[in-house]
Amino acid sequence: MKILIVSATQFEVKPLLDFLGIAIPTIGMNNANIDFEDKDIQVLITGIGMVNTAFMVGRCSLNHYDLVINVGVCGAFDRKLELGTVVHVTSDILSEMGAEDGEEFLTYDQLNLPGEHVFSENYTISNSFIDSLKNVKGITVNTIHGNETTIKEVQKLYNPDVESMEGAAFFATCLGMKGNSIQIRAISNYVEKRDKSKWQMPLAIKNLNDFLINFINSNN
Repeated sequence: MKILIVSATQFEVKPLLDFLGIAIPTIGMNNANIDFEDKDIQVLITGIGMVNTAFMVGRCSLNHYDLVINVGVCGAFDRKLELGTVVHVTSDILSEMGAEDGEEFLTYDQLNLPGEHVFSENYTISNSFIDSLKNVKGITVNTIHGNETTIKEVQKLYNPDVESMEGAAFFATCLGMKGNSIQIRAISNYVEKRDKSKWQMPLAIKNLNDFLINFINSNN
């Protein structure tokens, strides 16, 4: 199985890079220095945000891969999701696409314009590691939410579980590829007024990378 793992930053997948023997990760494509019996692993570091993700993933010949995985940390709207939890984001929305009409925000589908703002994974394989994760709905933003008013507004509009800065752009770029495309994230913080003292970034990164390493080492 040929697998491409896509991350916005080296920081989020540093334990995985160490495991794969990628000593000096750079923006762009990195090849694993370890051989696996049934898996050929590559890691793509894109840079943060939708534009960087779409540009870097779009440069790849995705049909060469059986599975493309977007990984990273995320913020959770759902307080039932414990910090550090690894989740499977099955659908993702470009929540900022739309128009302001005075005090009202018009979502993209209300504008009756061509194109999409809601995207889903393409996951047709069966894998016990992936199947064990909780499925969640994400939104993708340029500006991470940290204001009570805008948090309540986006929850009312889309009822998301998590948010990231890349997920929907990744799904959009993978449209039409022959293989599978999925998004796996670990929750580092809750979506609220920004207070990094409450974040559990090391735990989220550890759990995310433990999952990825176990997945790579698995026989299914």
